Amino acid sequence: MAFSRRSSLLSALCAGTILGVTGGVAAAADLPTTKAPPAPPPTWWSTVTVNGEIDAGIMGNPDSPGSGLNWGRVFDQTANEPMLNSGILTIQRATSTTDYDVGFVLQANFGTDARFLHYLNEGEFWINSKYQLALVEAYLQVHTPWITPGGIDWKIGQWPTLEGVESFTDPSANLFYSHSYIFNYPEPFDDFGVLAITHINPTVDIYTGISTGNQTTLPAYTGDNNSAPAFEGGVGLNKLFNGAVTVMASTHIGPENPFFQADTPLTGNNAANSALVFENDLNATWTVTDKLTAIGEVNYTKNDLTGASTYGAVGYASWQTPYDWLKINGRAEVFRDNGNAAGGGTYVCAFPGNFDWVNAIHGYPNGEYCGPPTTYFEFTAGLNITPTLPASIPFLKTLIFRPEVRYDTSLNGTTPFNVPNNSTIGTKSDMVTIGGDVILKF
Repeated sequence: MAFSRRSSLLSALCAGTILGVTGGVAAAADLPTTKAPPAPPPTWWSTVTVNGEIDAGIMGNPDSPGSGLNWGRVFDQTANEPMLNSGILTIQRATSTTDYDVGFVLQANFGTDARFLHYLNEGEFWINSKYQLALVEAYLQVHTPWITPGGIDWKIGQWPTLEGVESFTDPSANLFYSHSYIFNYPEPFDDFGVLAITHINPTVDIYTGISTGNQTTLPAYTGDNNSAPAFEGGVGLNKLFNGAVTVMASTHIGPENPFFQADTPLTGNNAANSALVFENDLNATWTVTDKLTAIGEVNYTKNDLTGASTYGAVGYASWQTPYDWLKINGRAEVFRDNGNAAGGGTYVCAFPGNFDWVNAIHGYPNGEYCGPPTTYFEFTAGLNITPTLPASIPFLKTLIFRPEVRYDTSLNGTTPFNVPNNSTIGTKSDMVTIGGDVILKF
């Protein structure tokens, strides 16, 4: 019996050994005979992206103002006429966030918006039409892993300023076709210079920059409307309250008044190189739930040369409905144009001519006209409709419809709206506009 058990045990061990060996041989046979080489790292040029965006819309005005203009607007100032606002081409390369790296952003814009996005001395008078071409962004983007764990990101060239929550470089980033008073008037759009973004930690970013001033370049008195630099800076707070809140506080300080005066363009104003303009902005975004987002912004601007000042507040709410393709949005704003020392309004203005905006920045004679000191209120309601696109449509990535209805009024009894033909004085204290746009992203 003992022999029998030993014999059975030996048989089992032999069988197990044979199975183990044959299994190992089978497994070995399944292994590749040679190791595949690792994929080559991406080249610098392979990470460059090219994107396009088209934004076209119409802003209807039931009053049909004789001037043809929606008062208090810039990018949608033309009433009752379809417009190609922007045809945008963006070529860019993002940089690493951990090592030395160099990227860039180039963006050109063709359409009616370009009239208000020119840098001085960059072909601003080339096309005498509502439809113009502007180089909006052109900067090197450099990451240096210096000083702090997050390092420093640099922008060198032409870059959008820090102020505000609405965007002119990407229309689809906005909730509405129309813009707030704060975005249209007191906030600077572009800078030419150097900006450093120091990432202190995942929560705190410090912004420090120097530029030639608002929408100006080089040299002085042609590309820059004076000969003095400006400061751009701020503090960004990220991921507050478990990642639900972000805050941005920024300021743009510098001499922004033109050396040449519109009424006497051959006479210089030396105070333009020293009198400061303060443009201050504070905004916060709160992700209330995964469906509801709230945004608040306050702004204060003061011009020491003219005595003009503005202040205002605007709030946004956006609700993602149970339907993935539909958002419902609202915006409410109060904005005060205090006017200047002479008693006239200086910020909320109309620019009927094709070159009025850039001529005003240069300090050259122009057809700009401004309203009286007014406290404006506006409420806008709208939708973002983003249908699912069939895969058979080549190149088109996103399609967005943004219908809206907007009500503007004066809270202090002035009548800046509904300006008649051949006049610069409004006849009504309020205005209703109904319109919207369509955005295609490629």
